Amino acid sequence: MNQSRIVQQRFRVTGRVQGVFFRLSTRDKALELGVTGVAANMSDGSVEVTAQGTPEQLSALEAFLREGPRLSRVHSLESWPEEVQPGFHGFSTR
Repeated sequence: MNQSRIVQQRFRVTGRVQGVFFRLSTRDKALELGVTGVAANMSDGSVEVTAQGTPEQLSALEAFLREGPRLSRVHSLESWPEEVQPGFHGFSTR
C-alpha cells in the first residue's frame, strides 16, 4: 500500500446488519481489498466500520457495504472521513 495515499473513513450501516454475518463478510472483503480496520456491532443495531486504505480501496469497500452479504438488508449507509490513526494491522471485528 502506498502510505502517502492512505486515508481513513468511518461508515455506519443500518438495517438488518446484525446476526447476518455482516462484520465477518466485511472483514473478508476488506482483507481481499487490502484494507485495514475494524467492524463493530453498535448498541443501536447498526454496524460501524473504521477503515484505512487508498481512496480506491475504500470506494470498493463502500460499494460492498451498500449491499452487504446475502442475508442482510442495508437501509442506509453514512460515511465520513477521519484523520488517519496509527495502529490498524489487518482487519478485526468486535
